Amino acid sequence: MRTAVMALAVTAALGVLAPATAHAATAAGLPAPFTAADTAQAREAASAPATLRTLSRFFARDGSIAQNAARPRLVGPSVTVSFLDPGFVAGRPGAPVADRQFVASKAVSSDGQVASVWTARTAKGWKVVDIATGGDETDYAAEAHGLGTVFKEPQIDAWYVVRGGRVLPLDPDARRAVGDGGVTLAAYQHLVHAKYGDKLPGSAYDRAGKGGGYGGTAAPPRASAAPTTIPGAVVTASAATAAAAALLGTCLGVRRLRRSRRVG
Repeated sequence: MRTAVMALAVTAALGVLAPATAHAATAAGLPAPFTAADTAQAREAASAPATLRTLSRFFARDGSIAQNAARPRLVGPSVTVSFLDPGFVAGRPGAPVADRQFVASKAVSSDGQVASVWTARTAKGWKVVDIATGGDETDYAAEAHGLGTVFKEPQIDAWYVVRGGRVLPLDPDARRAVGDGGVTLAAYQHLVHAKYGDKLPGSAYDRAGKGGGYGGTAAPPRASAAPTTIPGAVVTASAATAAAAALLGTCLGVRRLRRSRRVG
């Protein structure tokens, strides 16, 4: 289990992220990955000296290693991370199954710890917005071997790949949702509409003030290490969480936590 609120990010309602992030999709109704130039800028932010210093503190947070011995470095490619799109949930014609949200880069320490550095495009350029334990974002992208579009259904912490018109599972949570063989895109839309369609912004559920999650239960508090600032960052992880809630409304009852460090 990963420990920090699994919520992201990128919505025009937040007002600090570049509007081009939202609903960039291919003609097939799938989210287009960030361009190579965008990804390079995101990785530059993720590998900046200030970020590496923050990673050293993050890896040393429980005393298992000294900050000056952590020697964090980025490994593997940086990847576009996409989340289930609320328009797709609602059944809006032409809505992509998922929206791209941020770029993730895997970082490792000298003693083998792994973290995911989340970088979002803001009005002031690409900024690191969160650092969380584990490497789900890059690991599941790698598991798809570049064949298809990987996305997350954050409400149940499930990872999928869209391939050949089917939504296929990449982890146990996804297999419980769609079975080992997956389902068609149309069937998946019916599935998520049944689960979340009555919990979108403007719904009776939303108007009743149950925006924190299912049954009115608020999303769990985020578990953070000591506050840390990376100079120039203008988006915090808590703001990202609020943005995600605005994006999917009460639909974002996230049940899993990851340990993370706020950035900003």
